[in-house]
Amino acid sequence: MPDFAEPLARLIQEVKRLPGIGQKSAQRIAFHILRASREDVDRLTTALVDVKEKLGLCIICNNISDGEKCLYCRDPHRDRRRICVVEEPHNIVPIETTRTFEGLYHVLHGSISPLRGIGPEQLRIKQLLERLVDSEMEEIILATNPTVEGEATAVYLARLLKPLGIKVTRIAMGIPVGSDLEYADEVTMSKSLENRREM
Repeated sequence: MPDFAEPLARLIQEVKRLPGIGQKSAQRIAFHILRASREDVDRLTTALVDVKEKLGLCIICNNISDGEKCLYCRDPHRDRRRICVVEEPHNIVPIETTRTFEGLYHVLHGSISPLRGIGPEQLRIKQLLERLVDSEMEEIILATNPTVEGEATAVYLARLLKPLGIKVTRIAMGIPVGSDLEYADEVTMSKSLENRREM
């Protein structure tokens, strides 16, 4: 005998497919939706459908966009001499929250991972190179994740871009502010020592 009526069980299964959502969270969300008003559920449904129908990728940087160009590429006040390269669109958010970077972005949509069968040709590297043709680019900032795949991608891009005569930099990595050295692993500690600066 099933635990839930079929429509509710199906909703729980679908919610459980979302990243970071387990059985208990899926049940809580499903029961919240069940108790919600029809108007609330309609708004949620419309928002879900709109995300799939009204969003696409920016034709310049591959960021998520509600138009041909994303809000950064169409902003005339952004510094067009600097591009920050990230793996995924959601990686832009923490950079933007610093309010210190005013350049443009380029989203690769992944990182080089031979174990998963992802090589440079599966990433949006060609589009990055096309952006640099006849541009006044001064700096490319490699902000890939501090993982084995992210490091491999950064090294690959640096080797590809340096011969073009453009300054290529990598974001610094190390001990986060507010943490304790006792909890830092050896790779993080090593990166912190490598990226130290004079005081």
